[in-house]
This record gives sequence, structure tokens and C-alpha cells, in this order.
Amino acid sequence: MTHDVYTQLQALHISLPPVAVPAAAYVPFVQTGSLVFLSGHIAKQDGKAWVGQVGRDMTTAQAATAARAVAVDLLGTLHAACQAAGTDLNGVKRIVKVMSLVNSTADYTEQHLVTNGCSELLGQVFAPGVGAHARSAFGVAQLPLGACVEIELIAELASTAADSL
Repeated sequence: MTHDVYTQLQALHISLPPVAVPAAAYVPFVQTGSLVFLSGHIAKQDGKAWVGQVGRDMTTAQAATAARAVAVDLLGTLHAACQAAGTDLNGVKRIVKVMSLVNSTADYTEQHLVTNGCSELLGQVFAPGVGAHARSAFGVAQLPLGACVEIELIAELASTAADSL
């Protein structure tokens, strides 16, 4: 039996959002060869930046929930990138890397636990060999719009029709 990403999303009650309009001079994703690089996505709540500094006005659990919300937005952008390449999320060969920036106090040391909110969702959505990824988690003094978390992602796509051109 094959693993279907869209069935997993439905089972998790996740609807993919549309690609967000960039807030500055960049594009949401770039594909080079079989790799797709997704620009950083900030945590949003009710369509606005999910503002807060972890260790001061947010707990690790709250920030992990925000990181999970970022993962959903990243999946929406990855879906669009896959469509542009002539495939869909089932054409993702591997989530290669996740990089997470956590707006946190100087003495906060649980950025890795915050980032688990994103990593665990990717592991639930994709097959085990596909969703497991390398990762970095950093604490930063501030993020755009005061967001609590920003995450970027690199994915590898399986061969597409565009590869043979």
C-alpha cells in the first residue's frame, strides 16, 4: 500500500493554504535541479504575525504550536512548488532540511523543542523515509513583524517531466 500525502493531510484535518504573497523583495520558492528551496515563513495566527518572544511572553508549548502552524504554511508553498514542477506533494522524494529561527530571550535554550512542532508534523504527513530531515534551530533576538518563529525548508523532488527536457 502506498503512502498518500493528501490522505494524511485529510486525516490530520489540514487544508493547505494558498502561497502567501512575499512581504519584501523575494519569491516564495526557487527550484534548481531536483531541489526546491522555500523562503522563510513566519508564524501566523488569524492571518497576522504570531507575535511573541519565547521565554518572556510565550511558553515552549505555545511556540511549538506556532511552529506547527508554520509547517502547514510551508506545505502549502511546497504544494505550489510541486505543481510548478509538474507533480504534487506525493512527488516529494525527501524533506532535506528545515532551518528554524525562534524569537527568544537570551537565556532561553529550548529552540529545538519549539522546532519539533514543525518536524513532527512533517513526519506525520510524509512517509518515514521522506519526512525525516536534517535540521537547525537557532535563537534570535527578533524576527520580522515580531513573529515568534520563522522556518525555511529544502525539499528534493523525484524526477519530473521537466527533468527530461
